[in-house]
Amino acid sequence: MNEIEIPDPFLCPISLQLMKDPVTVCTGITYDRENIERWLFSCENNMCPVTKQSLLHTDLTPNHTLHRLIQAWCTLNSFIGIECIPIPKPTIDKTQVLKLLSEAKRFPDKHLKCLRRLQSIAFESESNKNSLESAGAIDFLASTMINNGQEDSTVISEAAIEVLFHINLSGSQLKNLINNEGIQFIESLFQVLKLGNHKSRAYATMLLKSAFEVAGPTQLNSVRTELFVEIIRVLRDQISHQASKAALKLLVELCPKGRNRIKAIEGGAVLVLIELLFDVSERRACELMLITLDRLCGCAEGRAELLSHGAGLAIVSKKILRVSHVASDRGVKILTSICRYSATPRVLYEMMLFGVVSKLCLVLQVEGSFKAKKRAKEILTLHSTVWKDSPCIPLPLLSSYP
Repeated sequence: MNEIEIPDPFLCPISLQLMKDPVTVCTGITYDRENIERWLFSCENNMCPVTKQSLLHTDLTPNHTLHRLIQAWCTLNSFIGIECIPIPKPTIDKTQVLKLLSEAKRFPDKHLKCLRRLQSIAFESESNKNSLESAGAIDFLASTMINNGQEDSTVISEAAIEVLFHINLSGSQLKNLINNEGIQFIESLFQVLKLGNHKSRAYATMLLKSAFEVAGPTQLNSVRTELFVEIIRVLRDQISHQASKAALKLLVELCPKGRNRIKAIEGGAVLVLIELLFDVSERRACELMLITLDRLCGCAEGRAELLSHGAGLAIVSKKILRVSHVASDRGVKILTSICRYSATPRVLYEMMLFGVVSKLCLVLQVEGSFKAKKRAKEILTLHSTVWKDSPCIPLPLLSSYP
């Protein structure tokens, strides 16, 4: 037979694509390395996808024979546009990582070079990330960020944080870091937020979000105003979509705790969120902004900030019935806080002027959540003596006025 035919086992059982780096697990089944590593490490499965047997260990043995056959098949079929698969890079084991870490500790001048090598190792494969973790690289990287007193400290911290981010730390790993290093780890992330480049600031924001999700009450309540300033700066600078979403989730997580609302307001959160609401197009981002504003308007300082912005009431009202049920509920809740506790004659006049009253009448008319309708009715009833003769309420909607 002149032509080599690749039978089914040559195809990746997980992705149904041609294998690039065939490896065999302890059950004897061969898979593409990238896919089986994702199955084992990222998805945290410990069974063979084909046989459903539990794996005694996760060692992956390269299948060189199959790799050569696939290469031969690619060569024979190059005339139809099939390219030869590259020779896979050798995986890194724990011993090699330990040697690299030891060298970095003994020779401080080689610290940055070591971090660059750790970066390339982490990017290559999931099993490499596993080797980094088992060799203690996570503690080494955290220690590097915390005890970084070198001349090029920012560059070293940026390199360390990039490796930490791409290792994809689990919740338990982050919790261990916070418990072992305490506030120092959070402080080191703050320094990168303050002094780092755009990319490292994005990584720091996402790591902070994950860290505070598993942090205890002490860490959540001890956040400094300066950290809120930097989180809000990430939002204002719009350095990346992922970083902005992480920053919003951070604010949602932190604002209900202790005096964190006041710290976020002092950091400029309310005014920045109002400005961002003008241009936001993504549904979830808009929801997170309104959820955060709702929490900040739970105190007098937050309401005062919203009312100090000339378009604060208008932009909140505009998002009601235009984005989602969640956004509408939060928008109405913000207006409820304003009308209950900060309803001066000027504010009530602006609500008529900007069409907020009309929007509240619409909330009663259209299909929506019971809570939003109840709050809208409460607002309209609360100030009915001021608004009942207002020309801003369209005639068809007068019937819905309480």
